[in-house]
Amino acid sequence: MKKYLMTPGPTTIPEDVLLEMAKPIIHHRTGEYQEIIKRVSEDLKYIFQTQNPVLMFASSGTGGMEASVCNLLSQSDIALVVESGKFGERWGEICKAYKIQTEIIKVEPGDSVSPLEIKERLSKKKFSALFTTLCETSTGALTDIEAIGEITKKLDTLFVVDAISGLCADEFLQDSWKVDVCVSSSQKGLMLPPGLSFVSLSKKAQEKIEKGDLPKYYFSFKKALKAYENNDTPFTPAISLVRGLATALSKIRKEGIENIIKRHKRLAEATRNAVSALGLTLFAKNPSNAVTSVLAPDGIPAKNITSRIKNTYGVNIAKGQGKLEDVIFRIAHLGYVDKFDIITTISALEMTLSDLGFPVKLGLGVGEIEKALKE
Repeated sequence: MKKYLMTPGPTTIPEDVLLEMAKPIIHHRTGEYQEIIKRVSEDLKYIFQTQNPVLMFASSGTGGMEASVCNLLSQSDIALVVESGKFGERWGEICKAYKIQTEIIKVEPGDSVSPLEIKERLSKKKFSALFTTLCETSTGALTDIEAIGEITKKLDTLFVVDAISGLCADEFLQDSWKVDVCVSSSQKGLMLPPGLSFVSLSKKAQEKIEKGDLPKYYFSFKKALKAYENNDTPFTPAISLVRGLATALSKIRKEGIENIIKRHKRLAEATRNAVSALGLTLFAKNPSNAVTSVLAPDGIPAKNITSRIKNTYGVNIAKGQGKLEDVIFRIAHLGYVDKFDIITTISALEMTLSDLGFPVKLGLGVGEIEKALKE
């Protein structure tokens, strides 16, 4: 049975990227590898829409998140964290692991934080950093990063964004939106296996790391920035992944980041139209282009849907996380996904729901998505 990967990470990898990673390994302390790093560094700036350095680590996205905390903060600092789901919670957990005093803005799952609430909290106390997400992957909700950047740009507070799933799916303009630090990773919109994290640093953030007193070694931004100036890394890089990254970034530049965002938006809207036509309820109130979250029908746990669609029809979608495990399921339209992948997924969803006893007219959702994508 052919398998389809429609999860919000890892995502499907293009064939030419796979082939590039299969090439014989090269040594990393050579001019050959440094040329690759140089090209990748410039292309990453384009993806992040920044003129500032984008550092790279051999880790998952969580490594980039931890690196941001331990490099930017000091023991006496206070952090403000937006918790709108599992990954907003992760920011808080990392801060607490480093014994940083942390205050939380709790957002109901499926909702997006209000910039006005952030403005109010920042006006009452001095926070060293604000941590939030572009797309809260666990709920599919999108945050208004641009509006928040307008608030934090007038303050000393560093604005730190997890764009791990949102990058290359949702519009993100780091410099224009006054984002100080952006974290992302390889296995989402960048169409690679897991294993690389990226951290982009504004000048304001670079100045702050000089004062940080939290422990770090491998994740030192100072070491990474020093090596970055020479198109190098302080420690052994994930060579094959970086070669694949060079190919993936070349594909992205060829299509154009604006066109990629439009493509993701079109696929996301078509998916939501199809799901709604089947009588299902969307979960996120302001949904991301990366993933569509859907409430499971009454009486049918979400894990039954994700299990059935995978084992019977070969389509991998994601269930909810934490308290939402049996409440929602998530369909990604992220990275190397086209309209026929979405059509296949909706068709499999229709058959799965029918198998589980939910009254669905077969072909209704598929028809909606075909109309949306044809137009």
